[in-house]
Amino acid sequence: MVTAIRNRFISFFINGHERTLIAKKNIAISFLVKGGGILISLTLVPLTINYVTPAQYGIWLTISSIIGWLTFFDIGLSNGLRNKLAYSLATGKIEEAKSYISTTYAVLSIVSGLLFCLLFIANPFINWHSVLNIPINELNDIQSITLIVIGCFCVQFVIQTITIVLTAIHQSAKASLISLLSQCVVLIIIFSISKHQNGSLLTLVFVLAGVPLLTLLASTIYLYRNSLKHIAPTLRSVNFDYGKDLLKTGSIFFVIQIGALVLFQTDNIIITQILGPGHVTTFNVTYKLFSVITMGFTIIITPLWSAFTDAYAKNDFKWIDNSLKRMRKIWLGFAILTVIILGFSQQIFTFWLGKGITVPLSLSIAMAVYVIAFTWQTMHVFLLNGIGKVRLQLILVTLSALLNVPLAIFLGRLYGLPGIISANTIFFIGMGIVFSIQCNLISKQEATKIWNR
Repeated sequence: MVTAIRNRFISFFINGHERTLIAKKNIAISFLVKGGGILISLTLVPLTINYVTPAQYGIWLTISSIIGWLTFFDIGLSNGLRNKLAYSLATGKIEEAKSYISTTYAVLSIVSGLLFCLLFIANPFINWHSVLNIPINELNDIQSITLIVIGCFCVQFVIQTITIVLTAIHQSAKASLISLLSQCVVLIIIFSISKHQNGSLLTLVFVLAGVPLLTLLASTIYLYRNSLKHIAPTLRSVNFDYGKDLLKTGSIFFVIQIGALVLFQTDNIIITQILGPGHVTTFNVTYKLFSVITMGFTIIITPLWSAFTDAYAKNDFKWIDNSLKRMRKIWLGFAILTVIILGFSQQIFTFWLGKGITVPLSLSIAMAVYVIAFTWQTMHVFLLNGIGKVRLQLILVTLSALLNVPLAIFLGRLYGLPGIISANTIFFIGMGIVFSIQCNLISKQEATKIWNR
């Protein structure tokens, strides 16, 4: 019995299409690494809240969301690089791949420098107390806090490109490992300072914004000097003609990213303005619990983006169709797991957070439905992004972005936190239905007109 199980386990990783085997190995390693990351992330929440206060933690989450908007100033270059690099390597064009990487770093460095100058000048004139709904006599160092976050972001804006490169070359497990290393260091530091000094939002921001930056920088230097030496960026390989090519591919992704910004990053701002920063913490701890599902699902589908690019470049539609069917079966399993977590959510919150924060059951239900709709939509988006068929996605995401904020405000005033998350869910359900139809048509080679663009 044990031998049969062992043989079947080994067979799973050595039998099958080469592209599938690479994806399986990345998924397996990523599950182990991300599993540790999830545990650390869940441990950090109560530790961080106890170090500062729920309201201050909510302020940090809101600031990081606002600054996170700036990631979309990469003008779609990251996703453009992801597809172009995967295609170049699939067709054996190493020098072309190196030029795409080098040019991406060069363009992002220019954009990052301009962004920092602009934000450095603008920061003193922004009334952060009003934006974050903070009493005027609290957090007098808010300007320093935001400047630290801006500075760390602008550097990370460039060096996080290494994670895109790793994903494009079918080494997403290494990208997950970098994230885990960063989380481990953050956990150790937060645990240490919580035992030896009073809570300080400024110190917390230094740790949460600075440690990931340093980890990415160290990983970038190490990888490009070793395993990625053959495609390491150089000034000589920078070619702004390739930049135009990246922008051509990435421009549609950029508009989609702006729409995603509205769908994913505005909830904290709306909650802060309508209900107050303390409710941001309640919202986010609920999201943290159910994000176990989204993170687990993302681990599985992340290697498939570049695998779909590779398969499409080689006209392997049979592999695409089979992979899509497997993804949907996996999604069903995650949907069932989401319902199970919902059933025990109240007990989990009490064990995890104690009695300091109360999460309404209605919010947990709304979040569970959101996660199920989001994962269904996301798996189809990864296929469409991988093969570059994103025109329909562009239209629907743009429409959703335009309607999401007013709907979230309207439902938030009526139903509170569950109403705000339900606005996102409504749009994800609609897009999920349309994208699943498009993927079916493409995998069967029956897509025409807008369905094939």
